[in-house]
Amino acid sequence: MAKRRDKDGLYKREDSPYWWASYTDASGKRVRCSTGTQDRKEGEALLAKWRLGAHQERQWDAPKPVFFEDVMLIFLKATAEVKRSHRDDKIHARQLTISLAGADMRTLTPLAIRQHIQRRQDNGKTNATINRELALLSAAINYYNKEYLDSLPNPTRGRKLKEPEARIRWLTREEAQQLIAAAGQEVKAQQHLPDFIRLALNTGCRANEMLGLEWSRVDMQQRLFYLAGMHTKAGKRRSVPLNNEAYKALQSRLDFREQHCPSAPWVFCNEEGQRIASVKRSFNTACRRAGIDDFRIHDLRHTCAAWLVSAGVPLPEVKELLGHSTVIMTEKYAHLAPDNVRRAVQRLDFEVTL
Repeated sequence: MAKRRDKDGLYKREDSPYWWASYTDASGKRVRCSTGTQDRKEGEALLAKWRLGAHQERQWDAPKPVFFEDVMLIFLKATAEVKRSHRDDKIHARQLTISLAGADMRTLTPLAIRQHIQRRQDNGKTNATINRELALLSAAINYYNKEYLDSLPNPTRGRKLKEPEARIRWLTREEAQQLIAAAGQEVKAQQHLPDFIRLALNTGCRANEMLGLEWSRVDMQQRLFYLAGMHTKAGKRRSVPLNNEAYKALQSRLDFREQHCPSAPWVFCNEEGQRIASVKRSFNTACRRAGIDDFRIHDLRHTCAAWLVSAGVPLPEVKELLGHSTVIMTEKYAHLAPDNVRRAVQRLDFEVTL
């Protein structure tokens, strides 16, 4: 399609499916930007709104409009290097853009938020996904207000949707042994997958924390390894103690390294010393071979927590091992320790007999 640009109005670009707008801002500067919509009437409505804002600023010294795209872009750029969820943030931002492209954040209303929620629900998205999008928008608004000493309204407050209880899937000890045995039968992964599973079950570490582990952060003598803030989801450093099973898993990896790639820096690597990026495919195959359904890699972490809580380990201690930001995240495992509640109510019997 040939590019057509009005001096002042809407036009199309070859590299974009959306209508673009051209208008003069309050300072007399020519502005050209995407409307974020493929509907011409919607594009015309946005352009009229932007022109009105520029007119009000020129004539009545009204506050300069702050557009959604600017607020979101500022936040995404500022957090690109510090947020592990930056990739997810960009995905959520695209969906917010569909709903809020061209919106003046000074006049953003709860109605616009409700309309976004309704659109996403109509698309079959879960409340959890929608909440992540609203959380991103809220964070972007708060960041802008803090950095630019502004007071943009935040209509996302009080709009969080109810989410179902967190999914908790964990293995029995017998099932865990069956899975480890099945992992040892995977030809391409038999040298590292059993060790990966054993380490996960006995430390509660996330997959990326283990696959990114370097020998320089492992202390076999002290029986622990270290995770710096850059290695953890919460951004906080922690040390991970090794029980006998976890120690044996790392010793197995150390033997593999000495035999095949003595200079490799990675705990989980192949014979050439290259880091193993993912075990998802071989893990899923091992689960099928072991007859274990509806089980994901992250559920190894749930299993570790479930075993600890069932053994009577206090929730604050489980929180520290797993690296949860707050004990609230750990409380989802509390129901696995019914004896603690039983002892509590038994104290009432004791008080009554006094």
